[in-house]
Amino acid sequence: MMRLPNPPTVAIIGATGAVGREMLAILEERAFPVRALRLFASPRSIGTRIPFRGMEIACQALEAIAPSALKEIDLALFSAGKGLSKEWAPRFRDEGALVVDNSSAFRADPSCPLVVPEVNPHALEAIDGPAIIANPNCSTILALVAVTPLHRVLGVERMIAATYQAASGAGAAAMAELESQAHAFAANQPFDTRIFGRQYLFNVFSHNSAIGPDGYNEEERKLLTETRRMWESESVRVSATCVRVPTLRAHAEALHLEFARATSEAEIRELLSKAPGVRVLDDRATNRFPEPLDAAGGDDVLVGRIRMDPSVPNNRGAALFLCGDQIRKGAALNAIQIAERFL
Repeated sequence: MMRLPNPPTVAIIGATGAVGREMLAILEERAFPVRALRLFASPRSIGTRIPFRGMEIACQALEAIAPSALKEIDLALFSAGKGLSKEWAPRFRDEGALVVDNSSAFRADPSCPLVVPEVNPHALEAIDGPAIIANPNCSTILALVAVTPLHRVLGVERMIAATYQAASGAGAAAMAELESQAHAFAANQPFDTRIFGRQYLFNVFSHNSAIGPDGYNEEERKLLTETRRMWESESVRVSATCVRVPTLRAHAEALHLEFARATSEAEIRELLSKAPGVRVLDDRATNRFPEPLDAAGGDDVLVGRIRMDPSVPNNRGAALFLCGDQIRKGAALNAIQIAERFL
């Protein structure tokens, strides 16, 4: 397994977006070693100065980067969209960088590991030089952080998911649109609907990704394909319904699981209580369970509503509800946790 120089020269591509800014905050919080930092952004953000460890670093244009400067990058964290990743991530890799990409560009590429450190860290062990590593989809990351500890012991054969996804999953502009609609409602003004083409405030609607001929949208399909890839199992059955809800930055998911063997609520609770990246929040007496506001800004996936599922015979089914910060563990934090494995 390769090792990054310590400290490495780091580049963030998409530095002014919601995930890019969160990456910067997490690098500071976790005291990630950085020799030098290069920030890249869209043309409208060129020259924007972003504070980092007592300095202000100006955003640059990717197109203006000199070949010699490209060769200096040891670690490139991408969060600027599929098209830009497809064009530039291979260039950074070919010049010697380890690339962690947050878009969907490389998730189905068998030459690019798809990794959540709590789920399949062994996928990183074969990397012995510059490479592209893909961050999974946010809803998949949050689900598998919680479910993989159960899968390792009980063998998940089927997972039915309903996701309630925040505006953050569609980027900073979508978050701003939701906030603007709240202000417009209070002022009795027309709503701005440029991002989603509909009222978002006080509404729930099907996830805005493209729908295929089978009736499933891309977000729903990712839960199946990415789970199978990271679990290295084509037999696990997954079906999902993904919707947008008017919360800002933490996704929620209701999961129904079918196991290979009988289990109990006590065993499931014990497994979850020991799982890295999971915090059980399940207080029936006070009706206190995971909520997006509790998860926002945190690193853990909150899990509650833990109960057996009577629709699955022989005590082989369970249901749970989780919330996790989509910008952090669903994107920025996961990318940096991957990078930390190479220090």
